[in-house]
Amino acid sequence: MSQPSPNRQKFIDAAMELFAFQGYANTGLAQIARQAGALPGSLYHLFPTKEDLLAATLHERLRLLRPEVLDPIWMTIDDPIERVFGLLDGYRRMLSMTSFSHGCPIGNLAIELTETHPNIRPLLAANFDNWLDAVAECFAAAADRLPEHADPKQLATFVLTTMEGAVMLARTHRNFDAYDAAVATLRDYIERLLAAGTSGETPETRRVARPRTPTAKNSAE
Repeated sequence: MSQPSPNRQKFIDAAMELFAFQGYANTGLAQIARQAGALPGSLYHLFPTKEDLLAATLHERLRLLRPEVLDPIWMTIDDPIERVFGLLDGYRRMLSMTSFSHGCPIGNLAIELTETHPNIRPLLAANFDNWLDAVAECFAAAADRLPEHADPKQLATFVLTTMEGAVMLARTHRNFDAYDAAVATLRDYIERLLAAGTSGETPETRRVARPRTPTAKNSAE
């Protein structure tokens, strides 16, 4: 049985980094080979087309989500709800460390390639689904604290769309105003769900208590 080429992983790692920071169209195979410290000929032998290499990077991101993205957060946070917000904080820190140049790599590729590379779309969707499944597991683990009809997958979708939009706005404005506001609003919603779950009410019937407007009699007292 033939052994896998030692350069294969180098090419995948280099392509993942360059695609994330430069985009797919702006990254050439020769540049990827230089980044990997290997000859272009070996790259073309392993990946006859650029799309072949792209597909390999997306398979690699599927594999790495849990060990490299989730596990470092999950190991430091026990509460499943707080794990969700720990994940969002991780994306915020990534934006800060890279001065907003590194957003969500799957989101970036989806915007760039969904219409032009239909063969890649299922792999992009699989990466989003992988992320959604991990976050849905967090909400499922907290099901006893949530209202009975709270759907973990729907909540995970809400988290993902919030994160993707927040990342896009943060990168556009080069600040965290929108990101922090979006996460704060998401947290407020989840805390209301938790409060409703504890009280046995549903989000549709629960009312938020508001301060009573002082009457003339009360004002005079």
